Amino acid sequence: MNVWKVLGLAGLTGVAAAGVIITREQRQREQLVPEEIRARLHERLEQAPSAPTRDTAPDVSNSPTRRRWLPRRRRRPADPVS
Repeated sequence: MNVWKVLGLAGLTGVAAAGVIITREQRQREQLVPEEIRARLHERLEQAPSAPTRDTAPDVSNSPTRRRWLPRRRRRPADPVS
């Protein structure tokens, strides 16, 4: 059998399997009552770590890696002070 045929069949099988999984999850979601969804969201919120405060957040503005990937901006010349 040709290699491309095997790859094509494998791709089609993967797409079909993904469709089956998505359909199954969608059916499970449709069966939930809004109160159950709300309760699950509240449970996740309680389990989630708290957001970092401003003092504990890392300062990425002076980070050399962040600076390297940002596009350079042209600065306008400063207006003369009158």
